Amino acid sequence: MDYYGIDIHKKYSTYTRVNEKGKIMEQGKIDNNVQEFQSILNCSDGRAKVVIEATSNWYYIHDMIESMVEEVVVAHPLRTKAIASAKVKTDKIDATTLAQLLRADLIPQSYIPPIEIRELRELLRYRASLVRIRTKVKNKVHAILIKNGLNHPFSDLFGKQGRSWLSGIELAPVYRLSLDGYLSLIDYLNEQIKPITQQIDNQAKKDPRAEILESIPGIGHYSAMMIISEIGDIHRFPTAANLVSYAGLNPAVHSSGGVTRYGRISKQGSSWLRWILIEVASIASRHSEKFRIFHKRIAFKHGIKTANIALARKILSIMYYLLLREESYRE
Repeated sequence: MDYYGIDIHKKYSTYTRVNEKGKIMEQGKIDNNVQEFQSILNCSDGRAKVVIEATSNWYYIHDMIESMVEEVVVAHPLRTKAIASAKVKTDKIDATTLAQLLRADLIPQSYIPPIEIRELRELLRYRASLVRIRTKVKNKVHAILIKNGLNHPFSDLFGKQGRSWLSGIELAPVYRLSLDGYLSLIDYLNEQIKPITQQIDNQAKKDPRAEILESIPGIGHYSAMMIISEIGDIHRFPTAANLVSYAGLNPAVHSSGGVTRYGRISKQGSSWLRWILIEVASIASRHSEKFRIFHKRIAFKHGIKTANIALARKILSIMYYLLLREESYRE
């Protein structure tokens, strides 16, 4: 059995092959394409295990080499670094360290979601990116109004009445040109977002897990599917605390000399899951009496931001048991 440690970069990868005794058999640098990977992996005749780190392009590398070897392990970058930190750091050293850890079965593995979950994640994140761009453009419109000392009476400036008002206000030519350009861009983004939203809604209606999550106040089709895509199989988490930790909503713990101190949240987990849960918490605090009381109590002592995080953590724990038991939320 051969063990390959592969340090992945955008265009190339550095690899180290070691045998069962840990002896380095081969090292090198290859381009990230099928032919190059086949050329190094064929030396083992399929009797090999490969470890790669969960970088931005690990999906592509994992799927490309999965059929060439016995097993592909995806290493958790932060936990691997904690085990094998080194003062001297090069690509070859990283690849060798990964190979040796794999041989000793010491690789802290990352979750490898199935292809359908990966595609759902990409769809949801694509919509989120478009919405963020649209928000930036809307802020540009507000900035133009501020520069011209204009106030509007609309709750939604970009609704039907607000758009009519924006079309009729008198501005200097340069501001009129900018405003019309930004409004056209918003219309274009709306057209791009609309079919994606419809696709997500259709998927949510067919998923029983989404129905369970939507029974919780503050959760709609989009947030339910975002949570499902980030969590994956709920049974991979032994406890609710593990799920909270995966979202990075658990407080950092510093313990020394018998004294334990709790700090801010760790943020070592799925940033997308953490983001959508905090969004859900801010809405849920206005639509549920139980959540409102909890949120208000925390906000009074520690502020609204901390209250949102605490409520997000509480809601996530509730989700864990609802999904595990396949039950709907009851206030």
